[in-house]
Amino acid sequence: MPKIKTHSGAKKRFKLSKNGKPMRGHAYKSHILNKKTTKRKRNLRKQSVADVTNQKQIKRLIPYK
Repeated sequence: MPKIKTHSGAKKRFKLSKNGKPMRGHAYKSHILNKKTTKRKRNLRKQSVADVTNQKQIKRLIPYK
């Protein structure tokens, strides 16, 4: 069986937690930060678990992570 290629975009955006759940970063954290509150920006820093509907697809894109 040949090796499966890892999706380049997915490997930059997702990582797997210890339990094997795909973790993702938050959007809206790159620019126009003046109008966003400090609390909102701080919460955007944290990683969160990807939605259940997308988890199977993400795991397929990063098979060796």
